[in-house]
Amino acid sequence: MTSSRSQWLTRNLVVLSLVSLTQDAASELMYPLMPLFLTGVLAAPAIVLGAVEGCAEVAAGVSKYFAGRASDRIGRRTFITTGYGLAGIGKSIVAASIGWPTVLIGRVVDRIGKGVRSAPRDAMITNSVEPEYYSRALGFHRSADTLGAVIGPIFALIGLELLNGNVRAVMWWAVLPAIASVLLTLLVKENLSTRSSQTTRAVTKSEVSHEPLPKEFWTAATPLILIAMTNIPDTLILLRISQLGVSTTRVVLAYIAFNAIYTLAAYPAGVIASRLRPAHVYAIGLVAFGLTYITLGQLTHESAVLYLVVAFYGFFPALTDGIGKAIIATKTPKAVHGRAQGIFQSLSGGAILVAGLWGGALWNQGNGHGSLPLTIAGVLGLIGAGYLAFVKTPINAP
Repeated sequence: MTSSRSQWLTRNLVVLSLVSLTQDAASELMYPLMPLFLTGVLAAPAIVLGAVEGCAEVAAGVSKYFAGRASDRIGRRTFITTGYGLAGIGKSIVAASIGWPTVLIGRVVDRIGKGVRSAPRDAMITNSVEPEYYSRALGFHRSADTLGAVIGPIFALIGLELLNGNVRAVMWWAVLPAIASVLLTLLVKENLSTRSSQTTRAVTKSEVSHEPLPKEFWTAATPLILIAMTNIPDTLILLRISQLGVSTTRVVLAYIAFNAIYTLAAYPAGVIASRLRPAHVYAIGLVAFGLTYITLGQLTHESAVLYLVVAFYGFFPALTDGIGKAIIATKTPKAVHGRAQGIFQSLSGGAILVAGLWGGALWNQGNGHGSLPLTIAGVLGLIGAGYLAFVKTPINAP
């Protein structure tokens, strides 16, 4: 008898998890230093930080749509390898930047790489397992991915110590694991066949091109995208922590704690979501989001509460990221998983741009340190959680 593990822990899932681990180590080595690099080294205002991350997410979103759609027709691996390669180039541009416009270019190139790879990668993962294992497989992938987000900031701290706080020099370290991730993609095994719930069959290009996304896709995706408009980019969260008097080293340590919780919780969340309604698990993640944002918005100085709430914030992506993708996968046939993930993730990126712009624009209102937008976002997140948990909608259907 085939074990349940062999039914979901496939070769491609393991390889792609290692690829994501190394790439995320590169990204997250750089990410917690970005607020200091932009607002400190390059003297950019807070709204630039929000705009840079928002534009980067839009670039990722647009490329996710086209890459996801194309990967349904011509295969996934080329897009995966290309995407990770572009991410490495983008990181090099950021590290070499002498002004914030160049950082914007680098972040856009990096996020285009993310967009090119993300939907084909997620589709490759879901194509290799049956629907009842979507949340579990994607949760496993998110845990591995975020383990890299723990490793990266640790190396950032080591670099800051060894290089006497030279932020730019430390950011160059991110290029090495980015290169490693590209090489690992060569171990991915392409599989253009797609299994339905009844049988395994090859899907022709004509079928993929003309099969429409079902109504269930839109009824599931729309509320998740609207909720994402509250998701102010995490770089602004890191800026808020820094403005509360926290040193650069402690900002990075807080970010490590956040990613550690994310890593530990993502796979169990996927297992639980495969047994319960995924939307309810997603709602719990939104509660973590709302409470964290409200608390950070109300804090006035560094305290133990700050570090606890930042760690608690790790439950938000752990309980929403992979599960949101699994919800979308269950609402669409496997033949169009790439297109479905591309559309969902691109629209979500646009929603995050909206959040970054309104959050950055309101940043200097009130006490001038982000209290107002964080509190507003937290309240809206809790409203979204209530909607998913208590309102009977198609998203809660099996």
